[in-house]
Amino acid sequence: MIVVAVTVTVLLAASLVLVLIRMVRGPSTLDRAVAADVLLAIVVCAIATEAAYTRDATSLPILVGLSILGFIGSVSVGRFAPRSRR
Repeated sequence: MIVVAVTVTVLLAASLVLVLIRMVRGPSTLDRAVAADVLLAIVVCAIATEAAYTRDATSLPILVGLSILGFIGSVSVGRFAPRSRR
């Protein structure tokens, strides 16, 4: 179980670094918004991994709240984003 936890932690940390690079270097606001949504998904995965590793279900309401926040954020960015006319 330790090997799986360390592997997942390393992969989540690598994806976190890549998302932070995209947030800083993103050429548009939509790139930064998508990176923020992916960052929230990474946080949810990290909390879920910690809950699975410790076999503790007390963080499940936090996971539900963050998932709803991510969905509402993505929908609102998609709704109010400027559309390109081609």
